[in-house]
Amino acid sequence: MTRPTIDMDYTVLDCPDPVALGRFYTALLGWKVVQDDPDWTVIEGTGGSRLAFQKAPDFVPLYWPREGIRIHLDLVVDDMEAAQAFAVEQGARVLDDDGEHPGFRVLQDPVGHLFCLCRRD
Repeated sequence: MTRPTIDMDYTVLDCPDPVALGRFYTALLGWKVVQDDPDWTVIEGTGGSRLAFQKAPDFVPLYWPREGIRIHLDLVVDDMEAAQAFAVEQGARVLDDDGEHPGFRVLQDPVGHLFCLCRRD
């Protein structure tokens, strides 16, 4: 069988309030909102990357590292300290910045999704 065309469209994060979480990531990444709906919000970066937020009223965050990780975002930064401070100012929570891994930091968005700030090489 010939492989059909299958392309990546969105990365989707489940959450209780798509509009609020979309605003958090819009502020964090500097992206623009392209669809703003109480059940489905989409933001887009300049390169065409898209991140969507889907309403999941029963969403329960994992508690890292105790419960492992389902999925996380790696965000590349030039200035680790400034990026971490900005993320916290937007509502993120720092989970790991003990210096054991100087190239990245582990944070949690306002509803509990993990993301890493990774130093650009």
